[in-house]
Amino acid sequence: MTLSQKRQTLVGLGFMAPWIVGFLLLVVYPFAMSLYWSFCDYDLLSAPTFVGGKHYSRLAEELAAGEGFGRVLWNTAYYAGISVPLSIALGLSLAVVLSWRVRGQAIWRTLVFLPSVVPVVAMAILWRWLLDPHAGPVNALVSLTGLPQPGWFHDYREAAWLPGWFTGDAGFGSKDALILMSLWGVGNFMVIYLAALGDVPQRLHEAAALDGAGRLARFRHVTLPILSPVIFFNLTMGLIQAVQTFTQIYIVSEGTGEPERSTLMLSLHLFLSAFQDLNMGYASAMAWMLFLVLSGITVLLFRSARWWVYYEGQS
Repeated sequence: MTLSQKRQTLVGLGFMAPWIVGFLLLVVYPFAMSLYWSFCDYDLLSAPTFVGGKHYSRLAEELAAGEGFGRVLWNTAYYAGISVPLSIALGLSLAVVLSWRVRGQAIWRTLVFLPSVVPVVAMAILWRWLLDPHAGPVNALVSLTGLPQPGWFHDYREAAWLPGWFTGDAGFGSKDALILMSLWGVGNFMVIYLAALGDVPQRLHEAAALDGAGRLARFRHVTLPILSPVIFFNLTMGLIQAVQTFTQIYIVSEGTGEPERSTLMLSLHLFLSAFQDLNMGYASAMAWMLFLVLSGITVLLFRSARWWVYYEGQS
């Protein structure tokens, strides 16, 4: 290596140094320490004490009993498993409707996207008022229909869905309110789908129309396959974001996960264990379990992609 090449290498490393140092201190070091703490009793005030797999055994016991970590995992799975598909379906539906050429198209698109830029704290406070079971406007509208009024954030039950609702069992509770609140920011998905819809080749629609395909058939056999990579991306990112949701859950439950710990998700349980109970070892073990769960789900999604995600140019 010549002197000039060495100088260029040093200059390049100098420019990269801030990122490298930040990555080592803010990512690699906390990552490694959390793994070590997961095998320790650590209260943030005294030195960690190595206890082996104690915390992982506790997590396994709670999971088997359906309490503690098991209940939290169910709450998170319920929330993510319903909110993410609904967000994807609603975002795609809105994108299709807003792709129609009508008067004021830009205004309608702006109105749909606008809620997604509202700060999370303001959104959570707004939805607490909207879904107040006694004075909220949502239940006021429901009461006009004669249907039972859900308890929303004041009810620990899970949705009885429409059959139970019409028979008088209004089981829409706190997790269902969180799911409804998550749809408020669906404008982010809508924008991505709108961009993808603009890339769908018009010649494919014309060819399908010549073969006698109707509008629904063209959407199913032409538009959806072209959009499948975008749907896959939104599905993966949506699941990760849903599992990591924290701020709005903390606000609507006032940092407790109530009522009856029905809103106690993984992120909130981890935070309370670490910084309220000062059980950093247990919280670190939970964080690693969360990491493994998300990694496993992501791997399964990528494995399944070969069966339903279409990339242009592939056979």
